[in-house]
Amino acid sequence: MTDQKATETKAIDTKAHRITLLQQTPLLVVLVVLWMLLWGSLTPLTIVTGIVLAFGVTRVFYLPAVELSGRFHPFWFLVFLGRFFGELVVASFQVAAQAFAPRGVTSNAVIGVQLATRSDFIMTITAIALSLIPGSIVVEADRARGILYLHTLGVTSAAEVEKARDNALLTEARLVQAFGSRDDMDRVKP
Repeated sequence: MTDQKATETKAIDTKAHRITLLQQTPLLVVLVVLWMLLWGSLTPLTIVTGIVLAFGVTRVFYLPAVELSGRFHPFWFLVFLGRFFGELVVASFQVAAQAFAPRGVTSNAVIGVQLATRSDFIMTITAIALSLIPGSIVVEADRARGILYLHTLGVTSAAEVEKARDNALLTEARLVQAFGSRDDMDRVKP
């Protein structure tokens, strides 16, 4: 009976190790590609050293695995991209207008945005999307409480603060529709 439990425990440990390696595969691939780009060559030596270095880096500098939902909805991703590029163009002109205004940018705000989801992946891509739009940047992310702190240019009233917060939540909702799990989708529904 003891041998059977030991075999089951060993099987569970092996499966857990495979899951961890499977979860780290995208990171390992990106590190190897980055290594080859840094060397500027695609040779067997750079590939092998990139693989060895990627495994070494992931073992020395341990990062917790990011849980992906395993769900990708191409239509909602295209909707997100369309809205994102539209906001990018509009915000670029707004920031340019503020830069050339005689008085410049006279007021800014740091806004705390409580995200609806608890997914590290959704929080990260939301922060990236918000930071890429001119006139705003994520200055801090409180992972434990699910709050992004967003610095926004040209905010002069409480209504504009709420508009910036609503825009951030709308960005999160679009990303959840494209990548989020069912649990995330339930959290962002009104």
